[in-house]
Amino acid sequence: MNIVIADDDFLVTTALKTILEASGQVTVLGTGTDGTDAVRLYRKYKPDILLTDIQMKTKSGLEATEEILKDFPDARILLLTTFSDDEYIVKALKLGAKGYLLKQDYESILPALKAVASGQTVFGTEIISKIPELIMNTDTFDYAVYGISKKEFSIIRLVADGYSNKEIASELFLSEGTVRNYLSTILEKLNLRDRTQLAVFYYQHK
Repeated sequence: MNIVIADDDFLVTTALKTILEASGQVTVLGTGTDGTDAVRLYRKYKPDILLTDIQMKTKSGLEATEEILKDFPDARILLLTTFSDDEYIVKALKLGAKGYLLKQDYESILPALKAVASGQTVFGTEIISKIPELIMNTDTFDYAVYGISKKEFSIIRLVADGYSNKEIASELFLSEGTVRNYLSTILEKLNLRDRTQLAVFYYQHK
């Protein structure tokens, strides 16, 4: 797995590079100190995942995420920070980041990278507990207007609950391929980009 790391704390960058490469499963192609570096390095290397801090001088990790996703909609970006700030969580979700972890959860970073590389979205336990109340909208919403069937709604709900395609397939007695097809259709109907935006959409209209 090839990644790029951007963090304005040199010690953090060095520690992350050492720990991740020592696993034998990660190659760090480059490191940067702010969002400008993150964008430049992403364009240069097209890594499997960009691991970036949020609060950095010149350009933040969120600004870099937004810029990269405009040009590379399929980019996998994992945000890493010491701040469990509500505003950051909501912004990260809406931008389409693939994960948001607290730096103190060092042991969870490698598993999170693996999960993101496999197409999942990852948020730390503390983050997950906050998501529903942060983006909940009390307005009722009629999914039928968008042509969403009961089966499709079940898939939307499971995605919002953090289920992987494999887990959804098991829960609904479907094949993973069928789940992927359903998801593609759902995203098209709701004009959404990925499962992260779908989860946000679900909680906003719950």
